[in-house]
Amino acid sequence: MPVDRLLPTDEAHELIDLARQISDKVLDPVVDRHERDETYPDGVFATLGEAGLLSLPYPEDWGGGGQPYEVYLQVLEEIAARWAAVAVAVSVHGLSCHPLMTFGTDEQRDRWLPDMLGGSTIGAYSLSEPQAGSDAAALTCKATAVDGGYRITGSKAWITHGGIADFYNLFARTGEGAQGISCFLVPRDTEGLSFGRPEEKMGLHAVPTTAAHYDDAFLDAGRRIGAEGQGLQIAFSALDSGRLGIAAVAVGLAQAALDAAVAYSQERTTFGRKIIDHQGLAFVLADMAAAVDAARATYLDAARRRDAGMAYSRQASVAKLTATDAAMKVTTDAVQVFGGAGYTRDYRVERYMREAKIMQIFEGTNQIQRLVISRHLARG
Repeated sequence: MPVDRLLPTDEAHELIDLARQISDKVLDPVVDRHERDETYPDGVFATLGEAGLLSLPYPEDWGGGGQPYEVYLQVLEEIAARWAAVAVAVSVHGLSCHPLMTFGTDEQRDRWLPDMLGGSTIGAYSLSEPQAGSDAAALTCKATAVDGGYRITGSKAWITHGGIADFYNLFARTGEGAQGISCFLVPRDTEGLSFGRPEEKMGLHAVPTTAAHYDDAFLDAGRRIGAEGQGLQIAFSALDSGRLGIAAVAVGLAQAALDAAVAYSQERTTFGRKIIDHQGLAFVLADMAAAVDAARATYLDAARRRDAGMAYSRQASVAKLTATDAAMKVTTDAVQVFGGAGYTRDYRVERYMREAKIMQIFEGTNQIQRLVISRHLARG
């Protein structure tokens, strides 16, 4: 059922309605086929870009939507309620625009941002490495300065949209220690850049996740974003926003599972009554609804702090932790509501449960979120 949202403007209500219409007409009819067959949904991201849904939180000067982050996240939630894999890729695209928007020069922004924000080019984020997931300071992919630019050698892992995205935020080592990481904007057709076969994942099958390999790949100096050694600052500045994106996706997924469970409980009968009329089951549904509403409140609180220019790092971690744990619990309970039928692929809830698990892992595991929160508390 549609979520009744409190939004700041009439324009925001129109954007939510647009997101719902596109999600219902374009995404929902084909999601089951693509997820089952593990095929990429050609044209979907172009449609979202043409509708302006890929650029909502960015300034209008470069083709963005100029919308508050709280509106963007609620659009993302609407997309996720129909197709989590697409919503994750939309969130990652937004994350991949952040370094250029925030740390790039005006010349770099003028050159690349309009296509990125208009959706004609789709981005990916390549921070993690096989041996450096949560420990970003342990990166070994190397960028060696040469005449006119850099030579890149090394590998990256867990890249959403890997091999398909048009550009990649690359974080590579240009010096020693945590201050020796720099950020680069890499086009897909860079000579010496190749991609591994897509990972065989538990869920989110329609959008590939791959490794990337750089074999003495040359990058022009103009493709470095920010100063040398500023890479981790750039990466971490984007991660708080990215964590809110995943929180919104998790809430959308949980809302879809709740809606499916409620609808099924109103149709299925046992002992002469609808199963929703049995108190034991009704209380499970009530707990699911409370978890979804509470999770949504955490990401909206963090987003409103971000929009107001307030510190929101702790709140972003709280939102990511709360929303993704809620998604795991709610989707698991949805399978339980369906009983044996929920364990089959005849219904979407088994896919929702598989998709929820990764939400607790990427954009910083939930153990990392607890570390971030506790460090904020220790600082007072």
